[in-house]
Amino acid sequence: MSQLKENTQRHIEVEAKDLPLHCPMPDMLKWNAHPRVFLPIENSGEALCPYCGTRYVLKGGPVGHH
Repeated sequence: MSQLKENTQRHIEVEAKDLPLHCPMPDMLKWNAHPRVFLPIENSGEALCPYCGTRYVLKGGPVGHH
C-alpha cells in the first residue's frame, strides 16, 4: 500500500499507467494541494505544473503514435 506524500517533491517520474497526468497526484496529501490541473505529457515526455512548479518526466520518453 502506498503512503500519502506531501507536495514537496518537485521532480516526479511517472509511467504510462499514470496517464492522463494531473497534478496533484492521487497519492499526495490534499491539505496543501492546489486545484487539479491536467498536464499534457504524452508528446514531449515532460510537463511542468503551472501551480506548484513540479516537473513531471515520463519514463521511457514521449508516447509513440503507432
